[in-house]
Amino acid sequence: MVNYWKSKVLPTIKKVFDKNGKKAAAVEACKSFDESKEEITKEFEEKKTELQPKVVEIYEASAVEIKTLVKKPTQSGLKKKSTVVVKFVEELVKIDFPGSKPVSEAAGKYGAGLVSGPVIFIFEKVCTLLPVEEPPAAVESTSKDITPEAAAEIKKEEEVAAEKVEEEAEAAPPAPPAPTEDAPAPAAPAEPAQAEPAPESSTEPAKA
Repeated sequence: MVNYWKSKVLPTIKKVFDKNGKKAAAVEACKSFDESKEEITKEFEEKKTELQPKVVEIYEASAVEIKTLVKKPTQSGLKKKSTVVVKFVEELVKIDFPGSKPVSEAAGKYGAGLVSGPVIFIFEKVCTLLPVEEPPAAVESTSKDITPEAAAEIKKEEEVAAEKVEEEAEAAPPAPPAPTEDAPAPAAPAEPAQAEPAPESSTEPAKA
């Protein structure tokens, strides 16, 4: 019984307490970081021009998975990819990116998922220094995603629409041609001439 307690129960209890303690420490780290956000933002604005080429270089050299998280960070994503997140933030520390050092320490100690707020804050700053992607590239990639089945369906719908237009055109009465400026206006119908009074008949008896 004693052996079971030592080997099974105590480690479980310790694990629960360690986990709760880790969460509490992570919360305190996030709170401390939030209090320094204003100062970090001010320093970031002052060093933007100097930081931009270095940040772009780090970003371009990173794996696709971290690039996706930098632009669209989620708590679950940061938790699953904590190792690559910590590695990316460590690269930011090397170029003295404002706020990166405390975030790197907290993420390395507690995991990126537990300090997602500070990590996302840093990623948002990073995104402001990255070049904007051009929309045409996105449109091109969308057109490539159309399957042959979808293309056939679109073509079928276009044919049905064309047939419907033709049927409506046949059913509608032909419209009179619109007069143009060069064409003479149609002449008004001539009024019927009034009949002249008939001459008096000569057969009437002559007056005496």
